[in-house]
Amino acid sequence: MVRLKKTIFQKLVAVFIGLLVLSYVVTGGFLYYFLNGFVTKQETETLLESARNIKVFFDNYYMPNRNNQLYKELVQGIFRQTLEMYSVSSNSMIWIVDNTGHVLITVTSDDQINDVLKKYVDDTGYPKLPDKRQYLKVMNNGEKYNTERGNFFGYFSDDAFNKYGSSWLTIQLPFEVIPINGKQETIAAVYLHTPVPAIQKVRTSVFSLFLISGGVAILLAIILVYIFSIRFTRPLKQINNAAKIIAGGDFQKRIVVSSQDEIGQLADSFNHMVEDLQRLEELRRGFIANVSHELRTPMTSIRGFIEGILDGTIPPERQKGYLTIVRDETNRLNRLVNDLLDLAKMESGELTLTMKPFDINELIRICVIKLETLITSKNLEIEANFEIDNMMVSADKDSIERVIINLLHNAVKFSNENGKIIVETAKNKDKIYVSVKDNGIGIDGDDKKRIWDRFYKSDKSRGKDKTGTGLGLAIVKNIVTEHKQDIWVESEVGKGTKFTFTLDYYKSYVED
Repeated sequence: MVRLKKTIFQKLVAVFIGLLVLSYVVTGGFLYYFLNGFVTKQETETLLESARNIKVFFDNYYMPNRNNQLYKELVQGIFRQTLEMYSVSSNSMIWIVDNTGHVLITVTSDDQINDVLKKYVDDTGYPKLPDKRQYLKVMNNGEKYNTERGNFFGYFSDDAFNKYGSSWLTIQLPFEVIPINGKQETIAAVYLHTPVPAIQKVRTSVFSLFLISGGVAILLAIILVYIFSIRFTRPLKQINNAAKIIAGGDFQKRIVVSSQDEIGQLADSFNHMVEDLQRLEELRRGFIANVSHELRTPMTSIRGFIEGILDGTIPPERQKGYLTIVRDETNRLNRLVNDLLDLAKMESGELTLTMKPFDINELIRICVIKLETLITSKNLEIEANFEIDNMMVSADKDSIERVIINLLHNAVKFSNENGKIIVETAKNKDKIYVSVKDNGIGIDGDDKKRIWDRFYKSDKSRGKDKTGTGLGLAIVKNIVTEHKQDIWVESEVGKGTKFTFTLDYYKSYVED
C-alpha cells in the first residue's frame, strides 16, 4: 500500500512536469520557427521604410535641381548626412546606384567594406557592380522595390564580409525616375544591406528571453505541482493509515476531509464503509454470542439429564419426564438450526420464491387453526376483519404462511391471558395490507429499531420461553423484503403491538 501511494505521488509529479515541459518545448519550437519569419519581415519593413524616406527626402530636396548636375548634387553633404542617419537607425549599409550599375554613394561604418568596392572602380571614377543582376532588375522594375536574400550574386562572398556572414538581406528601391522619349526610366536607386546574422541575433535575443521566462515559469510550476501533489495524496495517506488501523479491529477511526471533490467523496464513502463494517462486526459478535447462548443452554440441559440417567442420579420413575425435556430441547435445537439455515439462505439471496395467486384470508384462517391449541391455552379471542371475503394476492404461499404463523405466534406469546388478537386485511389501490394486532405488553421506542435483528429480545422475560429461537422477526423481515414489500410495527408499552405488511393484489382476479 505504501508503494502504491509513493507511485501515485511520483506519477502525479512526473505527469505534470512532463506536460509542462512538453508544452514548453512545443511552444518554444513554434516560437523559434515563427520568430525567424517575423523578425525577417520586420527587418524588411524597417529597411523598406528607410528606403522610402530616403526617396521622399531626395524627391523633395532635388526636384528643382534635376539637370546634368545630378551626380554633383548627390554627393553634397546634406544628403550624405541623411543617409548616415538612416544607416545607423536601420543598422544597414546604404548605396546609391545609377542605372549603369555605378555605386555613386556608399554609407557604412566599416572601412573594410568600402575597400571591397574600390576593387570595382572603372574609368568613371566610381565602383561598378560586377554582375548585371545586381542592378538591372531594379532599374527595369519601374517604381517597385526589389528584395534579395543571400550573398547578393556573389558580392558578399568576399573575405571582408566573413565576420558578418555571407547571407545578407538587400532592399532595392528606385528613387529617381524621369520620362525619356515618352516613357519613364529609372536612373538611380537606393540599396540597403543588412547581414542576416544580425537579424537572427534579434530572434536569438527574443528566444533567450522566452527561455529564461519559461525556465522560471517551469520552476514555479514544479514547486506548485509538488505542493499540489502532496495535498492530493495526503487524504490517500490518511485513508491508507485508517485502513491499517481498521484492519487491526479498531472501527473508531474516521477520515476528516473537507474537500467536496472526488477525494472528499472517497473519504465519505470510506467512513460509511467503516460504519457498516462496525455494525456488521457488532452483529457478528452478537450473533456468535446469541448462537452460543441458544445452543449452550439446551445442550447443557440435555447433557445434565442424560448424565443423571446414566449415573443413576435420576430414579427410573422420573426418567420419562426428563427424557421428554431432552426431546423438547432437541426439537428446539433442530428448529434453531433450521431457522439459521433458512435465514442464511434468505440473506444470501438463495431463497427461491414461487409466485402464484391465492386467497390471503383463507391462508389466515388456516394459520389460526394451526395455532388453535396455543391460542386456547391462553383463552385468547381471535377477531378477523376482512374488507372483502376473497382477498386474492400474488406471492409465495409457503413463505407468507410462515410470516403469518410467526406474527400470530408472537402475538399469542405476548398477549395477556383472556386477551384479544385482531387480524385484518384491507385493499388500497394495488396493495393488500395485512395486520396482526395484540393487546399485550407492547414494545418501547428503542426496542422497535432492533426487533428485526437476529436473536434480539425486546422483552428480557422471553428468556423464560424455551420454545422460541429469537429468529422469527428476522425471518419475517427477510421474507417480506424478498417479496419487495414493506413491513412495519406500531406499538405502545402496556397497550399492545400491531405488525402490518403489504402484498401485491392479484389484478387478474375479478370479484363477484
